[in-house]
Amino acid sequence: MIQAADVGVGIVGKEGKQASLAADFSITQFAHLTKLLVWHGRNSYKRPAKLAQFVIHRGLIIAVCQTVFSVGSRFEPVTLYQGWLLVGYATMYTMAPVFSLVVDRDVNERVARMYPELYKELGEGGGGLSWLTFAKWVGVSVYQGCLIQGLAQTFVPGGLDGVGDVTGGGGGMARGFKRMVSVSFTVLVVNELVMVAMEVVTWHVVIVVALLTAFAGFAASVPLLGEYFDLGYVLSWGFVWRVLAIMGVALGPPWVVKAVGRRLRPESWDKVRRA
Repeated sequence: MIQAADVGVGIVGKEGKQASLAADFSITQFAHLTKLLVWHGRNSYKRPAKLAQFVIHRGLIIAVCQTVFSVGSRFEPVTLYQGWLLVGYATMYTMAPVFSLVVDRDVNERVARMYPELYKELGEGGGGLSWLTFAKWVGVSVYQGCLIQGLAQTFVPGGLDGVGDVTGGGGGMARGFKRMVSVSFTVLVVNELVMVAMEVVTWHVVIVVALLTAFAGFAASVPLLGEYFDLGYVLSWGFVWRVLAIMGVALGPPWVVKAVGRRLRPESWDKVRRA
């Protein structure tokens, strides 16, 4: 029976350890079952749910940027973010902050055990993983990807001129492309870090360190990215205002929608936290 169940819980007793050895989880007292379900069970569902959807967002947004660029360049066979930019985005710049969300929590153990109804909601669409939340993250990714790359191509003069020659001798055309990539990629990385911060419910030292380390690592590596960035342009006011303007457009509406939604239709765990 234990092995046929979705999750088997065995209790060590005087009858022996056969049940506990055949189970997925083994406990020594019935009283421990409450903590196993309403606390560890809740975290084991909600944390991977948030992580999985954020991984989707991280990958989809960069794919949307490439699509917008390809359309704008009339489908020239050119990769928008090349070489170490892709490696850095997938590893040093965003991986630790995204994965640090596994230590986030919406309520503490005392509240989770005091209100077992919160655990019941996990199976009723309140667990953070559903078709609705999936569609929300896909929509946010498409919106932000289109805005980030679309506005970078619009705001940076000559960003798409001579795209077919971007790997050529580094003339004026290639310089415009580098400036566009400088703006677009910077906004992309900072946008992902801010999105992680927006999703945090309970701040943890691991999350703070991951965010600060990722941002510091990106800032420190910029001088080494001269092959992809126009470093002189990065130090100019024109670069700064373009990055800030695009970030405001990309992050403003999602933040407003999230804030208004929490105010008008707060979830049960949010009501409990405010009580």
